[in-house]
Order: sequence, then structure tokens, then C-alpha cells
Amino acid sequence: MKPDQQVREYFQTLYSAWGRQHWWPAQSRFEVIVGAYLTQNTAWTNVERALSHLRHARRLSVRGIRDTPLPRLEQLIRSAGYFRQKARRLKTFVNFLDHQYGGSLERMFAQPTAQLRTELLTLNGVGPETADSILLYAGNQPVFVVDAYTRRILERHGLVSAKTTYEEIRALFEQGLADVVPVPRWQALGRPASAPSKKKSSPPDVAPDRPRGSTHLPSRMSTAPRSDLVQIFNEMHGLIVGVGKNYCLKSQMRCERCPLQKFLPR
Repeated sequence: MKPDQQVREYFQTLYSAWGRQHWWPAQSRFEVIVGAYLTQNTAWTNVERALSHLRHARRLSVRGIRDTPLPRLEQLIRSAGYFRQKARRLKTFVNFLDHQYGGSLERMFAQPTAQLRTELLTLNGVGPETADSILLYAGNQPVFVVDAYTRRILERHGLVSAKTTYEEIRALFEQGLADVVPVPRWQALGRPASAPSKKKSSPPDVAPDRPRGSTHLPSRMSTAPRSDLVQIFNEMHGLIVGVGKNYCLKSQMRCERCPLQKFLPR
């Protein structure tokens, strides 16, 4: 099986087992962006605490970050780790947004994806994973996010090597998932499904008593309207995180219970 075909099979298998993951859990585009910065080198639970502090202080907005003195911002996001560095980076992003797009996320995300990605990558603290997280989850742009879980799983399955670049892995997923569509909203809600397309396939509904991967509760951003392709990229990243967190751990492999166990090299 070709690598891109195997990626497609991964998606079908994981979605059938776990269903929708509701990534990214956030109430606004800007919250997604802040979360993308804060999640660098820390656990998501630490990010949630930092976001909660910002929310309760009424600082979880472009204006809030802009007007908050740096020492105060550092304290609010302290739980996310590297808080001094991350506070400066958030200030840098807001400064970029103000100078390039008049403080408007709508204007920023109206730019061509490739152009905006290049601009984001020039900002301090924004690497490919952070840039693509912003584009996919906040901007609803068709860009797949590659993280450490993705690389670990693919290397252990023999689909890539340690020398494979981020861009090569991203291209593999974007090619492999190009002709797959997600379960429609009404089907996920239990309403009758129409006849499936002959050209594209949809995964079946998830059994309610099975593991849920990295599932979050539905949020305003996770349920926002988006194209089929963006939804697929969104779901696949969440599903991959579920495998990495629950089965394909850095120091331990729990292959016997992993839905992707059947794809391991023999």
C-alpha cells in the first residue's frame, strides 16, 4: 500500500473508532491563536489554565493582549511555562496584526494561504507547526498540521524516516486525505443519511462505548462551518494526537490496543 493510501486508511480507521474530536477547543479565532503559542513545549492542561486566567481577567482578545503590560501578561500565562518568552511572542503577534492588517483577523485570514503562512513564519516563535495550527484552526485554511505525535507514529510504522522533513510529511497527509470527506453534521447528530457518494467515502458513525481518542467537548470554534477538506485535516490531527497520547507514547508503545496496530510493519 502506498504511503498516501495508508494515511487515508488511518483516517478511516481512527474516525470509525473515535468520531469527531472537536479540535480546536476555543470560543474565538483569537483564543485559538493564543493557544497555539501557549501550547509550545507544554501540556494542554497547562494551556487551559493560562487561557482561563486570561479569560477571567478579560484579556483574551487582541485589545486585551495589546493593552496588558508585559509583566502582568507574564503572570497571567505563567502556568503555560516559558511565560516570559511566550508573553513577548504574543505581543509580537498583536503588533504584526496591528501594523499589517489594522488589528483585524478577518483581513489577515482573507490573504492567500501561502502568503499568510510566509508572513507568520517570519514572526519570532512561529515555526511551521504553530503557523499551520493558526491557519487551520483559526483561519479554516486547508493546511495539515504536523506535530511530534505525527512524526513518531509514521516513523514507527515505517512510512517516514528521521530525515523526512516537516513539509514532506505535510504533503503526504494533504495528498492522502484529499479525496476523503467527513461525516455530515446531521449524520453525526443521528439523522438519516443520504446515499453515499460513489467518488468519495465517509467513515461510519462511532460506537458510543468505544475510546474517544483526544475528544474535547464541542465549542464555538470546533463546530464552526468549514469546508470538507479543512474539516478532514482538523479531525485527522486530533485523531493523531489521540493515538500519540494514549498508545504511541514516547517511552512506551501500547500497540496491542491501538486502532492502528494492524498497520504496523510485519
